[in-house]
Amino acid sequence: MTQDNKALGTALRQWRDRTSPQEAGLPTGGVRRAPGLRREELAQLSGLSVDYVVRLERGRATSPSPQVLASLSRALQLSQAERDHLFLLGGQVAPTAGQISQHIPPTVRRLLDQLRGTPFSVHDAAWNLITWNPLWAVLVGDPSTSRGRERNVAWRHFTHLPTRVTHTPEEKTRFETAMVSDLRTSSARYPADGELGSLIADLRRESGRFDELWRSHSVGFHTADSKTIHHPALGTVTVDCDTLTVPGSDLRIAFFTAPSGTSAAEQFALLSTIGTQAVAAVAHGPGQ
Repeated sequence: MTQDNKALGTALRQWRDRTSPQEAGLPTGGVRRAPGLRREELAQLSGLSVDYVVRLERGRATSPSPQVLASLSRALQLSQAERDHLFLLGGQVAPTAGQISQHIPPTVRRLLDQLRGTPFSVHDAAWNLITWNPLWAVLVGDPSTSRGRERNVAWRHFTHLPTRVTHTPEEKTRFETAMVSDLRTSSARYPADGELGSLIADLRRESGRFDELWRSHSVGFHTADSKTIHHPALGTVTVDCDTLTVPGSDLRIAFFTAPSGTSAAEQFALLSTIGTQAVAAVAHGPGQ
């Protein structure tokens, strides 16, 4: 065990111990020996195996990838300075101003914590899924087992991966135009981001529709539209989807809402009444 690996493990344990389940949006029932997160909970939140978290904390895992460190940073709700320190301890270069960041500022996290009754997902400037709340996962499918580009909205859509979401032809045109335009804007803003450049190149090669829109220089932004979700327990759910950006961070936060008095509003109320676990028992599968 090297000194750096030991320091990384110590820091992870300290940050885990200080992060309460309530802050992480987890249930708080049962007897707990410590106020912080359990290793199993940190693994769940960061999309890692429990064994890998144990090895990291014990200094037995070397050279964690930037993706692993970013996931741990989000799960532990680290500040930007703490995130940079985590990357340093992990032997990686912290994200720079020339790269897309997946950091969620504490102020944004506090706002999202108040929206337990509204399904939402958070994405970076390349439309990679960063985090979500239980209602969103129940509606569109739990993405916790998805990896890599399976969590990218544009990749899922243009390569026709399975989804519960459908669009009318008009909605599909608006969505695709806005998605390609937004990626073009991000590529101009982050020309040195290799992962974004690779994503766009692969999309142009794999999807004729994406390449057509890219070459046409179509302009649009995915701000508001409707989506139809085909849910295995609730049936067809039509929702409004609004996308907000966070100044200074390039985050995209997508909210699902339903006008009062509609069937979708009643279905949302059903979720709030019976809880997400009962519905989620029959509601597995990826979405966007």
